[in-house]
Amino acid sequence: MSRPRFLANHDLTEAIVVGVLRREPSIDFVRLRAVDMSKRPDAEVLDYAAREGLLIVSHDVNTMTAHAAQRVDAGLPMPGVFATHQGEPIGAIIDDLVLIWASSEAEEWANQVQFLPFR
Repeated sequence: MSRPRFLANHDLTEAIVVGVLRREPSIDFVRLRAVDMSKRPDAEVLDYAAREGLLIVSHDVNTMTAHAAQRVDAGLPMPGVFATHQGEPIGAIIDDLVLIWASSEAEEWANQVQFLPFR
């Protein structure tokens, strides 16, 4: 079992990443652009996340979630996706991600798409 590690999709508001890291600097939150994958299609991003054991955090509530479901249906590894609509309260999303990191194991989120903030 391992602590959750996150991957910020190219569309994720930077304030979410910054807020999470300010709250808990030891959280591993990789930015897609930092690994030179910001222009890659969702399927490749999901493949990278699966190889690296990263949970994706994204504002792409349509295609990213659809590609994640396709991976699960195909029996491919899918570490998990946290999707959030643009305009949701950033503080609540930050709270949820810190809580996920502090109180769960990465493996608990495998093959799941969850929407943030939790309600």
